[in-house]
Amino acid sequence: MVTGSLPRSTPAEQGVDATGIDAFIAALAPLPGVELHSLMVLRHGHVVAERWWRPYRPDSPRLLYSLTKSFVSTALGFAVAEGLADLDATVLSYFPEWDARVSDPRSRATLVRHVAAMAGGHAGEREEQAYRAGEGDMALGLLLVPPEYEPGTFFAYNQPCTSTLAAIVRKVSGGSLADFLGPRLFEPLGIGTHGWWRDPAGGESAHLGLHTTTEAIAKLGQLYLGNGVWQGERLLPAEWVAEATRAQVATSDPDPDWRQGYGFQFWVSRHGYRAAGAHGQFALVLPEADAVVAMTAQSPNMQQVLDQVWAHLLPALTAGKGPEGPWPALTPDLALPAGTAGAITRATYRPGPGNAAGRLRTIELSPGEITLIDDGPPVTAALGPAGRWTTTDVWATAHAWSGGELHVDVVFLDTPHRLRLTLDPAGGTFTAAWQSPPLTRRPLAHLRMPR
Repeated sequence: MVTGSLPRSTPAEQGVDATGIDAFIAALAPLPGVELHSLMVLRHGHVVAERWWRPYRPDSPRLLYSLTKSFVSTALGFAVAEGLADLDATVLSYFPEWDARVSDPRSRATLVRHVAAMAGGHAGEREEQAYRAGEGDMALGLLLVPPEYEPGTFFAYNQPCTSTLAAIVRKVSGGSLADFLGPRLFEPLGIGTHGWWRDPAGGESAHLGLHTTTEAIAKLGQLYLGNGVWQGERLLPAEWVAEATRAQVATSDPDPDWRQGYGFQFWVSRHGYRAAGAHGQFALVLPEADAVVAMTAQSPNMQQVLDQVWAHLLPALTAGKGPEGPWPALTPDLALPAGTAGAITRATYRPGPGNAAGRLRTIELSPGEITLIDDGPPVTAALGPAGRWTTTDVWATAHAWSGGELHVDVVFLDTPHRLRLTLDPAGGTFTAAWQSPPLTRRPLAHLRMPR
């Protein structure tokens, strides 16, 4: 049965002090490199607070980066529940066609539960080595790159582990991850907006490529908070939820919320556990408060965000009744380029000194429009009045003049990323820099959810 949106309530009706939500947002505002894009707070299964920062919208899909891994883990959970996969089987047992190629005894002994917990025995990230060894198949590559440690004894965040889980689910189901999750997760939870980047072999990019909405992130968190029960119907076994979200292996990290241990593609936190992706994509599951917090952001320092959750938001979730009425659903603007309005004329700009634009070669400017040209399809976006966001398809722009230069910010709405451009009409040159760089080297036109 397909369900719609999560039920809404006021903070006070669910025993939440809304002033603590305001304090959380206020505490993030002055932190360098922290830019919140969306926030949903759930208690007792109800959304009590939600906000999007313009130009982002509630229906905007978001590249989840490594939060994708928790959806892959969920697919594995369904496969285990249905008897299609076994945590205590070797990875190699699912790929007998590779038996003659895999000779390392540790690789041959690696279990499904080991790669689910990022404990395949490798001493660090092996994405490039696995890709080369497996000729594009990272699951094969994982088994061909000998581990330095006994599987199950050492944690190392390693993308081929997730790719291997996805390969197992595809092998036992005979289809794609999306096909497998459709009737089991996406349809029951009413997640209609989702899309995956693909790897060179055509499969879903399992370690970072899922795009979906903030509410879908919140729904995944609520499913796990409910121990696998969704609106009275059991979808996942409670035993899977318990195993996936407890520390399967110890972690070592300077940041306190990254040294609490790792489950099956979930991080254990100082409070509860989380699905997390680069730049601040979060589903925080807080059983002690019967709460879920879903966030999207452009915040490379994710520990700073969690520190403020524990300092301000968590106490508000357990404080009891706060002010009456709904939490204000404002739509504030993200930071806009500083400066004044001015005329824009038709011109072509080339890269100037100090340019950090990567493969961006040319910018074509005309009244009301900007076109970015790299080695992919051109990106053409509207330029509206100065000092406000203007949206074209999956891009948003804002601009202003300052010191004789035109400053244009281009937001790639399906991602956390913002490209900052400075155009010099006198020299016909531009400089460009990412506010926080993408983790993949895709053409600009591909920084979007596949439609």
